[in-house]
Amino acid sequence: MEQTESQAGRESGARSVVRALWDRMQARDWAGVREVLASDVVVEWPASGERIVGRENYVGLNAEYPEGWSIRVLRLVEEGDVVVSEVEVPHVESGIHRVASFWTVRDGLITAGREYWTEYGSDPVPAWRERFVERM
Repeated sequence: MEQTESQAGRESGARSVVRALWDRMQARDWAGVREVLASDVVVEWPASGERIVGRENYVGLNAEYPEGWSIRVLRLVEEGDVVVSEVEVPHVESGIHRVASFWTVRDGLITAGREYWTEYGSDPVPAWRERFVERM
């Protein structure tokens, strides 16, 4: 089931855990982020070929990311113990990023994630398909 930002107050279950992750990241509440992650969480970033193993590495990486960013949850979709989030992350220096994340939640903790990060406009439109598309 899909959910928009305006429905955040009615969340429960796995979706509420993922919402808490993003809310706490936005607040820079690193202790709170730790509370929703399993100690052995594994988060993969296939686009850059990176794997983050363990809660402390995931929190440390995010805590040290250069400031100037914010988070806006665009959509949460839950199916069993998997929650998909679509998030916009504007950064004052590096532009607007979008991330599609696939989170596995078990016993109230995020145990795994796979995130696909992209920067808005970073994928050039090939000339052959220009006549088929509109720019967003």
